[in-house]
Amino acid sequence: MTRDARFEEGRETPLNLGALDAEDVPVISALLQDAVFPATETLWEPRRRRFSLLVNRFRWEDRAAAEARGRPYERTRSVLAVENVLGVASQGIDRRDADVVLSLLALEFEPGPEGAGALTLVLAGDGAIRLEVEALELRLRDVTRPYRAPSGKAPEHGD
Repeated sequence: MTRDARFEEGRETPLNLGALDAEDVPVISALLQDAVFPATETLWEPRRRRFSLLVNRFRWEDRAAAEARGRPYERTRSVLAVENVLGVASQGIDRRDADVVLSLLALEFEPGPEGAGALTLVLAGDGAIRLEVEALELRLRDVTRPYRAPSGKAPEHGD
């Protein structure tokens, strides 16, 4: 007798997701909610028209399994890369303070004419990074193995 596989039996693999339209952005935004990163881990490459950042991402996709199995919550290092970037602006970020750690709350995309638009990285404390894009193209990729969340807790407002 055969049975269907259960979700719990699935093999965990690193995330490698892309977004090419506005409907994809909320999925990546949810996975990045409460990611933290030092301001020094952002990179704007004007010639390549790319903006990227390296974050410590809470593994929301693993939260229920961790709770069900009584194991620690996890984070992983992930890269968010945004292509076709024409310009970058920020507010509420002190770039002179190399020790400042930022917390990413959400990604918001405002469509413009002919596929262009603005992607805003909404940060805790009224900070934001706004990326003007010619066309929406972003990728979220885990680059390390998961590790125990240093606080041992899930972020409070992640539901």
